[in-house]
Amino acid sequence: MPPIETIDDVIETLQNIIEDAIKNESTLGYFAALYLKVTKKVKQGISENFFEDGKRMEKLDVIFAKRYITAYYDYKENKPISASWEKAFSISTKYWPIVLQHLLIGMNAHINLDLGIAAAQVSEGQPIDNLKGDFNKINVILSSLVNEVEQDLSTIWPFLKKILKFTHKIDSFLIDFSMKLARDGAWNFAVKLSSTPEKDKLQSIKERDEKVSQKASIIINPGLIPQIIFMIVRVGERGSIAKKVGDLMQK
Repeated sequence: MPPIETIDDVIETLQNIIEDAIKNESTLGYFAALYLKVTKKVKQGISENFFEDGKRMEKLDVIFAKRYITAYYDYKENKPISASWEKAFSISTKYWPIVLQHLLIGMNAHINLDLGIAAAQVSEGQPIDNLKGDFNKINVILSSLVNEVEQDLSTIWPFLKKILKFTHKIDSFLIDFSMKLARDGAWNFAVKLSSTPEKDKLQSIKERDEKVSQKASIIINPGLIPQIIFMIVRVGERGSIAKKVGDLMQK
């Protein structure tokens, strides 16, 4: 894994991951493409003084991103990784998961597990409440990307949104992984972790990882009706993996 000290290092590394995914027709490029968008918007927000403390936000972004990037490279090298990321990466070689499932399962691991850890880490030595304003602002950016993803997915499969709204069960499935729930859960975990004695932090993270991993199982196996609909979507997805990664990078 290349050294990562700045937000520009994060962007360069994500671009490398995406290029590798396009070259190898790997679905691991889907989440990386989404995450590159997030990182570029965070960088823009820092340069435009959107955050209360730009220097702290860059540090948070680097810590946050390194958890995903480290998991990615460790997975490629068959090294142990968190259960949440193991679940996310495990579907990368399977045919049936649709693009939306690849994105949701990556967001599940990164936001529900990694974001809270990064927030607690960047706040070490000071009250974590000092971070809450900027924490909410970074989630404004994350939430804005959800709408863009819906537009991008419509390019990959034009009738996706209509199908997703076909049954109430599908709506409930997506609501379960809404950004608001993820944001609130990540913040609560960050607060809990920041007050946890150092000797108990690894155990607390492990317990959180197990819970987040269980949510990943719901994304992979959402139930009979959603799965049938997702199979229909999957058959209708347009283009190669490389093209779909490119579509996610547009704008």
